[in-house]
Amino acid sequence: MAEILHNTYACVAQNSCKLYSEKNKSGRNAFQKDRDRIIHSTAFRRLEYKTQVFINNEGDHYRTRLTHSLEVAQLARSIARIFGVDEDLSEAISLSHDLGHAPFGHAGEDALKEVMKNYGGFDHNAQTIRILTKLEKKYPEFDGLNLTWDCLEGLAKHNGPVRNPPRALKEYNKQHNLKLNSYAALEAQIASICDDIAYNSHDIEDGIKAKLFNIEELQKLPILKNIISSLRKSYKKISDDVLINQTRSEFIGNMIRDVVEFTETKIKKYKIKTVNDIRDCGEKICDFSPSFKKELQQVRNFLMEKMYRHHKVLIMTTKAKRIVSELFSFYLQNPNCLPPEWRDTIEDISNKTDTAHVVVDYIAGMTDRYAYKQYKKVFDIDYTNL
Repeated sequence: MAEILHNTYACVAQNSCKLYSEKNKSGRNAFQKDRDRIIHSTAFRRLEYKTQVFINNEGDHYRTRLTHSLEVAQLARSIARIFGVDEDLSEAISLSHDLGHAPFGHAGEDALKEVMKNYGGFDHNAQTIRILTKLEKKYPEFDGLNLTWDCLEGLAKHNGPVRNPPRALKEYNKQHNLKLNSYAALEAQIASICDDIAYNSHDIEDGIKAKLFNIEELQKLPILKNIISSLRKSYKKISDDVLINQTRSEFIGNMIRDVVEFTETKIKKYKIKTVNDIRDCGEKICDFSPSFKKELQQVRNFLMEKMYRHHKVLIMTTKAKRIVSELFSFYLQNPNCLPPEWRDTIEDISNKTDTAHVVVDYIAGMTDRYAYKQYKKVFDIDYTNL
């Protein structure tokens, strides 16, 4: 686990191309510019008011898409440093991996998938690419942020090859071939595994705060049992809040150690020397070990039963799906009711499928509170909301 610098299988910023050529006037390398452009984007700011599990107004201390993305980025930089790959690229992918998510977390995405069934579907990873390459409008020379090929490739494929790309991804891939049938570079694979590490740990903490389960129930999970028992033994008067924080911290440490050790084993096994060795390997290089995956699955099963399917959460998600679905139906039937900047994009559109994609671009970009506000404005017959 010793730190390695400038490994031969790292992506190299000066070798990465962009769809539109630009002169470097800032002194930053290309991956640093990617990260900075993402942070200054409108879509990134909106993550503050987009849900992970709990609706945004449920409490001030639950994770949002923004805090989750920051946690993923912090973890990714740490692991990227261990392997001597590009930290800035891993950070950029981590910060932007959730930009395409709909409001209200997975409930909103499920609703958009359902309503878009007849119009080419909805996929949040493809929507992320669409935001970064088309919908963000910050520069006079081009739409999007003009990020590097390595960054966009990593975002498109951080969960693995994309054999059947959704419409938004397919459209961009025609312009800028992201080689969707291969695996992404290690920087992107690190971002992906850190996404898992972050939500495995923070959903436990959020579930405890929401009183959906308690520490005694957590202690029955084999992967957490020894951590909690050891902390209670070492600190007799430890408070529940500190106990949960330390449990989360040690759990994260255990996940990182397993990923690093197993990934090192695979790098040696496949004699990885270059970034193309990673892309062409035929399987993920950065992953949990099989035995650790089994224990993690018990955590996920626990969270599914105690948290994601808890009646309080299900009530929230049912309401959220209704808001998203009904907003979509309303704007699809009444596209002239879209805001002017969106209405202008449909002036030359003559088919319903293209109109549906404009509507989904608008809704997917909404924050939780904006979606709720628009729902009230559209469906509340109280004249004060007109």
